Parts: sequence; structure tokens; C-alpha cells
Amino acid sequence: MLYRRGIAALTLVLGLLGGLSPASAEDASREWKQVLDAARGQTVYWNAWGGDSRINAYIDWAGEQVEERFGISLVHVKLTDTAEAVARVLAEKSAGRTEGGAIDLIWINGENFAAMKRNGLLFGPWLERLPNNTLTDPANNPDLGLDFGVPVEGLEMPWARARLVFYRDTAVLPEPPATSDALLAWAQENRGRFTYPLPPSFLGTTFLKQILIERAADKSALYKLVSEGDFAAVSQPLWDYLDQLHPALWRQARSFPKNAGGMRRLMSDGEIDIAFAFSQSEASAGIDSGELPETVRNYVFDEGTIGNVSFVAIPFNAAHSDAAMVLANFLLSPEAQMRKQDPAHWGSATVLSLGQLKKEEADAIRSLDLGPAALPADKLGAMLAEPHPSWTEALEVEWVRRYGVR
Repeated sequence: MLYRRGIAALTLVLGLLGGLSPASAEDASREWKQVLDAARGQTVYWNAWGGDSRINAYIDWAGEQVEERFGISLVHVKLTDTAEAVARVLAEKSAGRTEGGAIDLIWINGENFAAMKRNGLLFGPWLERLPNNTLTDPANNPDLGLDFGVPVEGLEMPWARARLVFYRDTAVLPEPPATSDALLAWAQENRGRFTYPLPPSFLGTTFLKQILIERAADKSALYKLVSEGDFAAVSQPLWDYLDQLHPALWRQARSFPKNAGGMRRLMSDGEIDIAFAFSQSEASAGIDSGELPETVRNYVFDEGTIGNVSFVAIPFNAAHSDAAMVLANFLLSPEAQMRKQDPAHWGSATVLSLGQLKKEEADAIRSLDLGPAALPADKLGAMLAEPHPSWTEALEVEWVRRYGVR
């Protein structure tokens, strides 16, 4: 298989791609073998969102692979909100539990990473210890070193890219609204045919940030701590927009779908005409399952859409940090990244730099069929950076205060 490499090959990769001297490469190879030896027989408790059957199946597959190859057991602790895991680690630290923690790995980004970093809840730095980290070409992909603008500093590993994409049935809506102004005008002319997920769900809050980035007069304020600026003034264009949009929404904004799946079901039932997801594969999966018409296609806003990187992190007191690193390194392998990008299994974009891969590995990823609804990479437009994570909670609190469904 693609991932199977001997120690000699590992040394070569570290030496050529990592820019290490032969002696340094040998030391790194020896250190990684020690990690592999220590990890054998350990169980990794991976706290990760459990709300998607395809993602759950992918994690099950990864567990089978690391057990077969490295003697590591994987337990997927399914979360509805990553904050649950952060709270548990914080509680353990407060109770003085500095080792033997209940969580070994967390799927994380944004405000949850910022909170763990701020409170000293992270193990590491450990990213540069992973042999497969070189395959991301970190020197030429600086976005992988930032998590919603917060420097990663080796405390977590990038493992997935995501972009906000809209979708519609081209047979019904061949020219969809591709700006916030156009969406508002279309919604007011087609009342009840659009909605967005209920904040503080991740996708619902992403929609708020998408609209705010487009409409804010001072966009630079969104990339600083929210306390460093005038939240009321900067965010007011968003609330003005929603005040006009809500009366035109599905059920007049008296209720909202919970997530991307809820939006897809509304599309399937013919209740709305435009939906969106943080994955190119959402609409294609709906076509493949028969939920959505074959004429459904993705599209993006003219000025771009929000994109970000998902990471995995190890808590400071993880009981099995060696096994967590081995699992993370496998997740960064060409084999695992290609399977993850395949819509048949998930459809989440790779973080690997194809130029760092063997030709057959890069060609295999390039040749993946991303599904009938997917946009080619050169049609995804500009990627808008996520605002500083402090904006997430501030926007959610204010949204609930103004519009919270009671």
C-alpha cells in the first residue's frame, strides 16, 4: 500500500523533503521508531464530531488500519459539540489531573483551539515530529500554520480543508444569486424558499460570518480580537441585513434547520431552492442517494466564500500521546488523505501538497471523481479567511439575543 514505507525510505524522505542533514534524518528516524514502539498496544480515545455517517465510517476505517499496521486500538468518542471535549480537559486540569487524561486526540479548530492554547491544555509542540508533515509543504502553505488566524506553533496537525459552497437545482435556478445583495433580493421575491442553519451551529455561524465579511466597512477588524474594536459598529451591517432577510425566510425565521443535513432534506422535500454546506460533497452525496435531482450543482459567491482548515490536537495530559501521534501521522498519509477526499467515503479536500508526493500518488488524487455537483478547483474562486475566533462567540451571543427562537 502507499503508506507502507520502511525505515530507510523514511530516512530518505526526511532527508530530502525535510531539509535535514543525514545525521539529523537518522536521529528523526530513530525517534519516530521509538514513538511507534511505545504506541503499540495503546488505545487512542479520539473525540470527534459524530454527526455524519460517512465521516464515522471513515474514522472506523482509520481505526482498522492503525490496528492492523501499528497495533493501536481506536475508540471514536462521538461529539455533538467539540466544546464538550475542551471542557473535559479543562476540568481535568482544574482537578490536578496532569497525566492519564481521558482524551488522547481531538478534531478541532477555531475558538476551541484558541481556548485550549490560551489555557495551556495542549500537548507539544509535536507536529514536526511527524514524518508525513513534510508532505504538506508547510513552508509554501502558510495557511496551514494558522487556525482562524491563531498561530498553530506545532500544537495541532492539519488534516482537512473545507470551503463554504452553495448549491441549487439548475433546472429551477440556472442563474443563482451570487452576492449577499442578490441573495436578499432573490429571497424577498421568492419568500420561504431560503433559510440557514440555527446558530450557534457551526454552519449557521459560518453563514453569519460570510455575510459580515462581505458587508463590513472595516474588514480588518474581523481579524483582530473582537474586544480590540467596536463590535456594535462593525457588526451592525450584518444585523441590518438579517432584519430584512428573516421575514422572507422559510417559516419566516420562526424555526431553522439544525445543520447541513437539515438543509439538504428541505431541498429534497422541495421546500427551499438554495442550500449550502461546508463541503463540496454534500450536494453530490444527495444526488447519489436519490435525495436531490441530478441537475443540482454547487456555486460560490462572486467575491469568494469562507474556507478553513481542520486540525487534530493532543491534550496536555493525554494518556496515549504516542499512539495519538501515530494515528495523526497515518491520517496525513497519501492513502488516508486520498480516501478522505473521495466523495464515496467523505469528500473532504486534502491538505497535502501534490508536488511533494510520488507521481502515482499525486495522479491518483488528481483523478478522483469529486461528484456531479462539485466545482473544479479553478472555479472555487477566492477563499475568504475565517475571522479571529473571538468573533464566533460574540456573533452567536448577539444573534441569540436578537433572534433566538423561543
